[in-house]
Amino acid sequence: MKRNGILNSHISKILSDLGHTDLIAIADAGLPVPEGVLKIDVALKLGTPSFQEVVELIADDMVIERVIVAEEIKKGNPEALQFVTDKFGNDAIDASINHEQFKALTRQVKAVIRTGEATPYANCILQAGVHFG
Repeated sequence: MKRNGILNSHISKILSDLGHTDLIAIADAGLPVPEGVLKIDVALKLGTPSFQEVVELIADDMVIERVIVAEEIKKGNPEALQFVTDKFGNDAIDASINHEQFKALTRQVKAVIRTGEATPYANCILQAGVHFG
């Protein structure tokens, strides 16, 4: 058994398999998952685990160079936007697509990690970076 880090074997494997520029999504409880995209469902009940909890845990194990969010997050969930901005820095945040484009982009992710989050637009796509420059 692992001593620390992410214990969920599906998430751990996905993170281990990521290459530079690969994408994963962290989603609220309502975001649709495209057919053919792996869904890792960690939702226990509405609100648990939260979007922030899951992003924090993933960020501890993943090199992240870009975070994509839907532009609707600015008005629809400014708290979630502030969280990802504080966590990753303003330069890493890309809020240039709308929610429909965001959902279409999830067809390209390696996995969608579904949280129990029950607030609007609490979704992000994380683009993998590398340890070396």
